[in-house]
Amino acid sequence: MDHRTLGSQGLTVSALGLGCSGMSGDYGERDDVESTATLHRAVELGVTLFDTSDAYAAGRNEELLGAAIKDRREGLTIASKFGNIRGPNGERGGTNGHPDYVLQACEKSLARLGVDVIDLYYVHRIDPDVPIEDTIGAMARLVEQGKVRYLGLCEAGPRTILRAHATHPLSAVQMEYSLWTRDAETEILPLLKELGIGLVPYSPLGRGFLTGAIANRDDLIPTDRRHAHPRFQEGNFEKNLALLEPIEEIAARHSVSNGQMVLAWLLGQWDGLVPIPGTKRRRYLEENLAATELQLDDEERAALAAAFPIGAAVGLRYPEFQLKKLGI
Repeated sequence: MDHRTLGSQGLTVSALGLGCSGMSGDYGERDDVESTATLHRAVELGVTLFDTSDAYAAGRNEELLGAAIKDRREGLTIASKFGNIRGPNGERGGTNGHPDYVLQACEKSLARLGVDVIDLYYVHRIDPDVPIEDTIGAMARLVEQGKVRYLGLCEAGPRTILRAHATHPLSAVQMEYSLWTRDAETEILPLLKELGIGLVPYSPLGRGFLTGAIANRDDLIPTDRRHAHPRFQEGNFEKNLALLEPIEEIAARHSVSNGQMVLAWLLGQWDGLVPIPGTKRRRYLEENLAATELQLDDEERAALAAAFPIGAAVGLRYPEFQLKKLGI
């Protein structure tokens, strides 16, 4: 497994990480046995970056990851997040970046993960009511105390990134980035390159859509979170299916899957980014990791980029009320 460096503070991880959120029920049925086997297989294959959050299944995702890596901790980079608050019935959209909450959240995550230190700790969602300097200042104290090694932000706007980085150096910014979500390229990616901050793209497979495995909306179980996402809703979903043709054509040329083609394109965008495709199945994990060996020529990369300009996907990438809280 090749390795890449995130940021300028010395954080080096595998070229592909593993997103763990889908292991706890957002996408399809939970299967803790297969998820644990997938986590073990990832370690065997050289994956070192594992991404979770206290928001995923109210902390159960951290517990799952912690139990799986209990006797495999050495050499792994465990990333978790705080500040994305759910309501009593699971309502999304709440935030908490208050300094006193930062310490509380970290202590709880450490306990659930069963570790002494979180390698990469993110603000999951920016709290508009708390100056980012206050939130990052509290996180910096966690670094001083040895409870956290590196800091990051999720879905933050340029001004927030600049202010946060001036308070304490950031190693990574995590945001959605894939062929059908290329917003990062306009302002965020150039800024990160300038500041020496890594990029961790989540949902690099378009929440599974770009793999071509979801042929119709009925393939998603009723509780699947994607039903709430505009791009998966009736009318939009059918129009977006037409976008897959260029991926399928180039993938067939290389005798690889759509997913491998999409990840290869993303990996070639910058060597300072590390995608974290999520899966709870070993076969998809192995398929995704094979993308690190796939090389596209300039013509193929250009063809994919031309087929997926910014705005090509039909529908917002999040429900509108959630989208308004991103990029602060």
